[in-house]
Amino acid sequence: MKDRISIVVMVDAVGALSERTLHNGNLSLVDDSAAGSQHQGTPDLVTAVVPGQVVQWTPIHVDVQTPVEIHAIEFLSGAPVPPPADETVPPYPVEPSAVPVPWTGADATASNGHDNHDLLVWEGVVPYDMTPGVPYRYRLSLKLHDGPNSVLHIDSPALLRV
Repeated sequence: MKDRISIVVMVDAVGALSERTLHNGNLSLVDDSAAGSQHQGTPDLVTAVVPGQVVQWTPIHVDVQTPVEIHAIEFLSGAPVPPPADETVPPYPVEPSAVPVPWTGADATASNGHDNHDLLVWEGVVPYDMTPGVPYRYRLSLKLHDGPNSVLHIDSPALLRV
């Protein structure tokens, strides 16, 4: 099993800002997990992980004029949230039923500004106390350019311990 899982966050920033959503084809998440991730290329990516692996998120913007950076990654506390029943009509914007919890603590680290070819890369270590087979949903907040409405988020991606 690999030591590191990379999740690429591809964003159509112009489309997302115009439509005020990361859905409708404005966001695509893909990973390189060999353990069988689900929903590759969608905002509902469920990344298969094992405890102790480093998970690294890297944002990439698909247009050359609007910068994109990860603003925050927060795991949702409480019971795991099931994936959307109908992926063609996402039930967003809806406030999550659980309170976001930043991925911090003894078992996790965040690079919060580690430079990697002019991209802000976030990473954390998969904790050993994750329940196998249960998706751990997280809020992915992205900052698109500047301004009061520049931060958009989704609550649909997850990590899944295999």
